[in-house]
Amino acid sequence: MGPHFTLLCAALAGCLLPAEGCVICDPSVVLALKSLEKDYLPGHLDAKHHKAMMERVENAVKDFQELSLNEDAYMGVVDEATLQKGSWSLLKDLKRITDSDVKGDLFVKELFWMLHLQKETFATYVARFQKEAYCPNKCGVMLQTLIWCKNCKKEVHACRKSYDCGERNVEVPQMEDMILDCELNWHQASEGLTDYSFYRVWGNNTETLVSKGKEATLTKPMVGPEDAGSYRCELGSVNSSPATIINFHVRVLPKMIKEEKPSPNIVTPGEATTESSITLQPLKPEKMLASRLLGLLICGSLALITGLTFAIFRRRKVIDFIKSSLFGLGSGAAEQTQVPEEKATDSRQQ
Repeated sequence: MGPHFTLLCAALAGCLLPAEGCVICDPSVVLALKSLEKDYLPGHLDAKHHKAMMERVENAVKDFQELSLNEDAYMGVVDEATLQKGSWSLLKDLKRITDSDVKGDLFVKELFWMLHLQKETFATYVARFQKEAYCPNKCGVMLQTLIWCKNCKKEVHACRKSYDCGERNVEVPQMEDMILDCELNWHQASEGLTDYSFYRVWGNNTETLVSKGKEATLTKPMVGPEDAGSYRCELGSVNSSPATIINFHVRVLPKMIKEEKPSPNIVTPGEATTESSITLQPLKPEKMLASRLLGLLICGSLALITGLTFAIFRRRKVIDFIKSSLFGLGSGAAEQTQVPEEKATDSRQQ
């Protein structure tokens, strides 16, 4: 293998495209590369090529962070979830190669081709993070923990947008509950947030604190006309500046009047109780089915009872017939024996 091996490593390493990622920042990847050098290479590659091989492998993995900055695809940072996803995919394929026990030039080809594919895969992970998870807040200030690929440092990044997250108009009927919701979809993912504070804003540019705490909603039961007006919600942060501000304009509507209509089956005083004045509501399909099943059950029970009664009656008649037949035969024989005896005595007397 000599010069051929060196040229092969250089060619394969050179075909690795720049990719968005920094998997070398994951300690598990570093440990896997060390294990590859100490545990796998000694039995699968000539010792004189170990050093050159590992240098090219490490450079190929570090090349994951050699990127061109792109606002839509890569900004030089990733989050912990994206890094873990890319590292797991790389380690899985590396284990597949070592488990195959491949050696020599074939091992080198498979290893570098795997790295090439993994960089492309990781690029899709980072592009997705950049589009969906990087500073997802549309307003306010979100504190997001990110990993800088150049130096593998983990720092909290402030995603700064406008503090004002808009106004919301709320209409609630009188004597109903008023609910003001101040939570945005990125609040759960942000770090460094403190309390939600709700204020009642008055016409003279003054305000009164209504509630403060971890709850993102303000609930006021059975509102009246005096509850109409302006409210403001402010979410605090550890930076002593608000993370979000939302304004509410509450309008209290007239009390809803619910008309209670009498049931069609109830006859109110003064109404005729004739058959035409009572309208029966049709049964629902479920009730119709239940009534039919109940009717079938009752009919079946009556038929069963009738059958049992008839069977018992017939059985008694059969028994009585047998008894009468047996006892009838016995009495007839006795009468026949008595008749000759009577005739004999008459003849003797004569």
